[in-house]
Amino acid sequence: MNLEFFIAKRLIDAKSYKSSVSSPIIKIAILAIALSILMMIMSVATGIGLQKKIREKISAFNGQIIISNFDDNQSQVAVEPLSETSFPIQQLKKIEHVSHVQPIATKAGLIRTASAFEGIIFKGVDTKYDWKNLNEFLVEGRLPKFSEEDINEVLISKYLANRLHLKVGDRFNTFFMKEQGKLPSVRKFKIAGIYNSGFQDFDANYVIGNIEHVQRINKWTKNQIGAYEVFIDDFDKLDEIAEHVYRTIPPTYNSTPISQKYYSIFEWLKLFDFNIIVILIIMIVVATINMVVALLVLILERTQLIGLLKAIGANNWTIRKIFIYNAVYLIGRGLLWGNGIALVLLYVQRYFGIVKLNPESYYVNVAPVDINWFYIILLNIGTVIICGLVLIIPSYIITKVSPVKALKFD
Repeated sequence: MNLEFFIAKRLIDAKSYKSSVSSPIIKIAILAIALSILMMIMSVATGIGLQKKIREKISAFNGQIIISNFDDNQSQVAVEPLSETSFPIQQLKKIEHVSHVQPIATKAGLIRTASAFEGIIFKGVDTKYDWKNLNEFLVEGRLPKFSEEDINEVLISKYLANRLHLKVGDRFNTFFMKEQGKLPSVRKFKIAGIYNSGFQDFDANYVIGNIEHVQRINKWTKNQIGAYEVFIDDFDKLDEIAEHVYRTIPPTYNSTPISQKYYSIFEWLKLFDFNIIVILIIMIVVATINMVVALLVLILERTQLIGLLKAIGANNWTIRKIFIYNAVYLIGRGLLWGNGIALVLLYVQRYFGIVKLNPESYYVNVAPVDINWFYIILLNIGTVIICGLVLIIPSYIITKVSPVKALKFD
């Protein structure tokens, strides 16, 4: 049996331990550890959760990489089309981590109703479009069904529907500008469904419908499109995959990762990494300071025990290990409470969405959480290791204790 662990366990189980002078300080140290791990888990889960959710929303409307013609004026309204027949789409699909490629075309328009009007961007899609990315945003109706008989169904945002006083099943006219001097084209659309992404930049602009409308207005052929949206399965490798895509496509085309297209948003998201690191450092410092104080109190309270152990031949390292085991036990109790409370709060937020956010500031309505067990385990292991290493320093006070003086200590 491990002698140091045995003695430490007996000290912990002793009734005098629970009613000693150090008891309040020990409880405060356990509370500090619990609050520290609670704050660390919550900050990582909410910070990473918000980053992922915003990335998912941007990707749902753009893909992770956008391929367009170099002549594109970057106004989200394509000028020069791409030809599907001459584009190496099969080569793109062979690139590692590329999961889906879909053609789209956009056109600026103006929705006019009897009581209001709104400028919009009509996003044309075809049968290759992956609607599952928008499924979670659907709040009313259904996704559009494009058939040869009816290509006029569209998906409109709740924001636009409210401003234009429209609902599912309503029809409305949309005007699309042509070349200078020509009358605008008019298209009548029917609302199949209403979405709400909570991302104002998209909700205030996008109406999603059949790509044939854009092709006819622009006098394009069936094989001409505005751009390709490329989806990948590993966002952490976005820049690497985007570079590979750029080398694969013809030199007359350009590929833009969404991290560049929405540069300001992604730079803002990087600030969350810095905030998380700051919180982790502060919480670790708070936890270690409290444990150092608790350990010093434990040592001073057991001065006679230290003298007795030295008198019967125990060396300094043996005695130090007894108190370090004692402190690790306290850390474990704090971690147990902190993890338990943190997980309960995170799961409540995930399933009930109690904490709301302002979508105009955070692009989401509800605070998202990402419960990543790898990060949670890593935080716990890191806390134990850092606190354990720091506790070695105050335990050096044991080497200064004289057996003769300690046995007389009262």
